Amino acid sequence: MAGSSYKGSQIKDVDQFINDSKGLGSTREQEIGQHIGYRYDVNLLPDYGRLTPFLRNYMEFMGWEDLNWLEDVHMGYEEGEPAIFDRNVNGWVRIPEGIKLPDNQQDRDMLARELLIRFQMSPKHPMVELNKAYRKF
Repeated sequence: MAGSSYKGSQIKDVDQFINDSKGLGSTREQEIGQHIGYRYDVNLLPDYGRLTPFLRNYMEFMGWEDLNWLEDVHMGYEEGEPAIFDRNVNGWVRIPEGIKLPDNQQDRDMLARELLIRFQMSPKHPMVELNKAYRKF
């Protein structure tokens, strides 16, 4: 993605979201009828300088300028083990043993995003079996 810059909401005034008379500032917020949290809390925004090579290539292949639906994916824990929540299966996916987790939370979150995509593209993902069972065409 050399030469491209990642885009997000354009903030022109530090109080833009407080002073927004409509309440829902972006077109997307108006469409879904709720606020998008990372627009208001800079701590929820991923640091694109920490993209893994896989994520960088994935974004380039998909033609994305940002992480979009992956921005709220974070490294969590299930029963004390590192895990990622997969909304498609409505459950936690544990990180494979032997993967060393980075010390930085942003790096752990980037790794979580990469592992989630890899799992969702894997033949081991439960949606593959559902696709086989219920696919009409």
